[in-house]
Amino acid sequence: MTDFTELGLSTKVVKALTQLGITTPTPIQAKAIPLVMEGRDLIGLAQTGTGKTAAFGLPIVEALMKNEDRPQSRSTRVLILAPTRELVNQIGDNLRGFGKKLPLKITQVVGGASIGKQQQQLLSGTDILVATPGRLLDLIERNAVTLKHVTHLVLDEADQMLDLGFVHALRKISKMVPPKRQTLLFSATMPKAISDLAGSFLTNPVKVEVTPPGRTADKVEQYVHFTRGQQQKTELLKEQLAANPDGRSIVFLRTKHGAEKLMKHLDLTGHSVASIHGNKSQNQRERALKGFRDGEIMTLIATDVAARGIDIPAVSHVYNFDLPEVPDAYVHRIGRTARAGRDGIAVAFCGPDEGMLLRDIERLIGIEITVAGGEPHAKLERPVRGNGAGGRRNGGGGNGAGRGRSGNGGQAKSRPNGDRKPAGGEGRGPRREGEGRPAAAKAGQPKRRGNSRPQRQRQGA
Repeated sequence: MTDFTELGLSTKVVKALTQLGITTPTPIQAKAIPLVMEGRDLIGLAQTGTGKTAAFGLPIVEALMKNEDRPQSRSTRVLILAPTRELVNQIGDNLRGFGKKLPLKITQVVGGASIGKQQQQLLSGTDILVATPGRLLDLIERNAVTLKHVTHLVLDEADQMLDLGFVHALRKISKMVPPKRQTLLFSATMPKAISDLAGSFLTNPVKVEVTPPGRTADKVEQYVHFTRGQQQKTELLKEQLAANPDGRSIVFLRTKHGAEKLMKHLDLTGHSVASIHGNKSQNQRERALKGFRDGEIMTLIATDVAARGIDIPAVSHVYNFDLPEVPDAYVHRIGRTARAGRDGIAVAFCGPDEGMLLRDIERLIGIEITVAGGEPHAKLERPVRGNGAGGRRNGGGGNGAGRGRSGNGGQAKSRPNGDRKPAGGEGRGPRREGEGRPAAAKAGQPKRRGNSRPQRQRQGA
C-alpha cells in the first residue's frame, strides 16, 4: 500500500500529516501528488470529500519549502481560487494543518468580511492566498495585492465557479498571473465549458480521474418521497427529524427566502436549527457552522452554498427539500453525508412540478432512487439510462423497507417514513463570493420543450 513518503513528500510534511491522523493517501492524492511535484499542469476529476485539497496542497507546500524566497509586499506566491466562503475557509484550515510548524503564511480573503482588515493582512505579502474570485478582484482594484509573482495557480471546484457565473472573473484573473506558472484545475465534472477553460489556462496538462462524474457515494442510502406540495414536505421533514433526534442533518433548498422561512418555522416548533445562505454575514455563517460542527445545532438549513466546502463527518442525513435544478448539485449535496468512511442517508422530496428534475438526477447517477412514500406523479416516467456510473438500481424495495444503498439488502437505520431554463455559463457577469443565484445549468445543455411547469423566480444561494 502506498504511503506519503513513497509519493516523494518530505519527513516534515509526513510528520504533520501523521499528527493529523492521515497516514494513507486517497486515490486522487496517490495519482496527483507525484505529477504535481514534477511540475506538470494537471486536471483532477474527483468528487468532493475525496481529498483534493491535499492532492494539490501537499506538493505546493513542498515546493514553497524548497524555495526560501519570502513573498514581497502586497503579493502572493500561490493563488488558490474557490467558489464559496466555506470552501475557502476549509482549504485554508487544511493547508495550515499540512504546513504545521513551517514558516508559511496563509491568507484567506472572502466577501462578507472586512476588506480593510484583509488589506492589512496582505501588506507584508503572503505565501499562499486562498480567495473567492469576486473579493480577489475587489482587492486588486484597491491595489491591495498583485499577482505578478504567482508561481502556482489552483482552480478548485472549477465547475461550480462556472455555474455561479465566475467565468469572466477567472479569465480576467488569468491575464494577471505570469504565463510561466504551474496551473492545477480540480473539478467534480468535466462539461465542455470546463474543457474550454482548461484549454486556455493550462499548458499540456495531464488528466487524472478517480471517480466517474455523477457517481454518488456507495455508502449513501437514497430515498425519495413524492409529495403534494410544500406543506406536506414540511410535515414529512419534521417527522423525519423527530425520528432521528441524535443525528445531524443538512436540509437543502433552492432559495435564500425558502431556507430562512423553513428555518424560522422549525425553530418555532422546537427544533435545534440554524440556516446558512447568501444573505447571512460571514460571522453568522461561521457561527452556524461552528454550532453544527460542535453538536449544539442538530439541523442546518442551507442553499447550495453549502453543497461543497462543508466537511463534517458526523452528518447522518441529507434532505433535498427542493430538488436542485442542476443534477450535479444533487451529487454534491448528498456528498455531505457518508464521509470519513461512515454511512449516510439521503432523502429527496419530489413535488408535483419536480418530476423532470428527479428524472434528470436518476439519469445522471445511473440508478432509480427507492420510493419511500407517496405515488409517482402521473406524468413522471422514470426510465434510467446508465451513464457510466454503473447503471445500478437503488435496491431495497419501493417502500423504503430495505436499504437504499445500491444493490445491497439489509435493514436501514433511521429509514425515511413517510421546464428549466438553463443559464449560459458565460452569459452573465461574475457573482461575488460564490453568492447569487443557485447553480445554473451547464453550458450547452438544451432547453426543455413541451414542459408545462411554471417558471420559478431564481433566487440566490
